[in-house]
Amino acid sequence: MAAPQDGPWLDDAAGRLVRPYTVSNGRTRPTAPLDLLSLVMPTGTAPGGHMGPEHSQALGLCDAGPTSVAEIAAQLRLPAVVTKVLLSDLVDCGALTAKAPAFRHNPTDRSLLEAVLDGLRRRL
Repeated sequence: MAAPQDGPWLDDAAGRLVRPYTVSNGRTRPTAPLDLLSLVMPTGTAPGGHMGPEHSQALGLCDAGPTSVAEIAAQLRLPAVVTKVLLSDLVDCGALTAKAPAFRHNPTDRSLLEAVLDGLRRRL
């Protein structure tokens, strides 16, 4: 039986009742260039066409401000690639805008790596 907060899509014994790739209509490649650290923000434009409940949930998670693809995937409990497909649908229809991480051109920047290390040390 599903827990009340999980809704009808999760079952304690069986797990997710809807397969992740059903959510993305079998698509495995997003149309927008997104990675796990890309930040997505709502534009205020309502999505056009038919969007599934996961699209609405993803859009709602962005209301608090710029949100990373990784964070949305974790909140939706979906694989990252499925989340990227959902988010790219929302980008394509104008409901979201996406921004690549600032270090995209130099991911081995020493100052960035030191900042990440400092953040990890503070959490541990």
